[in-house]
Amino acid sequence: MPDLEAILLVGGQGTRLRPLTLGTPKPLLPTAGVPFLAHQLAQARSFGVRRIVFATSYKASMFEPVFGDGSSLGLELVYMTEETPLGTGGAIRNAAQALSAGPGDPVLILNGDILSGHDVGDQVRQHVAREAAVTLHLTEVEDPTRFGCVPTDASGRVTAFLEKTPHPMTNRINAGCYVFTRSVIDSIPEGQVVSVERETFPSLIESGALVLGYADSSYWLDVGTPAAFVKGSRDLVLGRLSSPALPGPTGERLALEGAVVSPEAKVDGGSVVGARAVVEAGATVSGSVLGDGCVIEAGATVVDSLVGLGARISKGAEVRDAVIGDGATVGAGNELKAGARVWPGVILPECAVRFSSDA
Repeated sequence: MPDLEAILLVGGQGTRLRPLTLGTPKPLLPTAGVPFLAHQLAQARSFGVRRIVFATSYKASMFEPVFGDGSSLGLELVYMTEETPLGTGGAIRNAAQALSAGPGDPVLILNGDILSGHDVGDQVRQHVAREAAVTLHLTEVEDPTRFGCVPTDASGRVTAFLEKTPHPMTNRINAGCYVFTRSVIDSIPEGQVVSVERETFPSLIESGALVLGYADSSYWLDVGTPAAFVKGSRDLVLGRLSSPALPGPTGERLALEGAVVSPEAKVDGGSVVGARAVVEAGATVSGSVLGDGCVIEAGATVVDSLVGLGARISKGAEVRDAVIGDGATVGAGNELKAGARVWPGVILPECAVRFSSDA
């Protein structure tokens, strides 16, 4: 397969992951020891992608300092910014200005909040062989009402695109990875707000253009919520999804440089202990992501949670299914559960019990 070009959509504000995304775009949040996008970039390169155009908007200036020109990754990276949000279609059309692909060439479109184990190379090959306008990666989920529902016929042709319908025809949904023929991208109106899900795909189907579904049952996860984000990091550390970007061997935990974990602490379940973070004796950390420089004091418990940079979980505190913002402190004796969120810099005093989602 010739070298591929891709557009990577990373313009969203990540509101469902607040407060962690107040200061950092979702695609740059640490996931299994590296920024989330590092996993996507490494996997894209393994499937033959050599040039990627970032379609940025929210905190756009933060991406290039992290990844530079891509040479260290064996990629060429280019950055395009939307001054005002243009929707998925508008973002793709705006980023296409930086493509070098010809009108008949395939262009891979990746979403910056998806972890997937599917064979991107095979998706591209099928797209080219069938001379499709667009080829959509499809996966099956238990609750398709939260996604774009995508029925297909026996040949794999997409027959409809039903965005977040309450009565889905199938549990097969849009998995967020597309292959476009370049000329189709160029047909999207320039400088306008356009949704590929609500406008471009239905319009192509109605016109009779060949829109293919590439369906498989490999690992797939939308990491847009805190629970899903933690699961994605956990699955990478445990080896349930492989990634060339993982900075250490798979196993029960991943401790980054300078992390200090007491031999008398229990850290497991695919947890990540950030650089220079400290987990004291008697503490329990399971299935969680601990940010750089945070402290989990003696006897504290952190389960299925995100703990931000420099945050502190004090002695005996219990944090389950929660998000703790950068620099926040959870005082001794507190119990935070069921989706609780503590904003950056907030200090919860000792024994003050909080269950709200916006503490």
